Amino acid sequence: MTTGEATAVERPAVVVHYRLRAEFAVRFPWLRRLLGSRSGLELDADGLRVRLGPWLVSTPLSNVAGAEVSGPFSPLRGLGVRLSLADRGLTFGTTTEGGVCLRFHEPVPGIDPWGLLRHPGLTVTVSEPELVAEAINRVVKA
Repeated sequence: MTTGEATAVERPAVVVHYRLRAEFAVRFPWLRRLLGSRSGLELDADGLRVRLGPWLVSTPLSNVAGAEVSGPFSPLRGLGVRLSLADRGLTFGTTTEGGVCLRFHEPVPGIDPWGLLRHPGLTVTVSEPELVAEAINRVVKA
């Protein structure tokens, strides 16, 4: 039988790496070319970035409150870049079939180049909205 001092073993911090990249649901090749290859949703340790053509919404991961599937949308409400006059929410829409509604703790700039208008939410019409919403919720709740 041996005796000795108990020593604390330092464990390295666990680092979780994640990266979500979601493309917009675009049926028409000409529209996909017009939007460019940089359009889409990205979520990683640096935060959330959603770009549709020249428009960009960017916020730290800590500001993302959650996501849920929404839609389908009418053509007037679901296509293009649109500001809701009811709640100042922003839409980046490429299809009427549905998308993901992202909620923020603090409103974010997005529709105007000066950042004067701030949006409490952003709806994006990505491919596979159910999977995107589930992945975002898993990351922000962790």
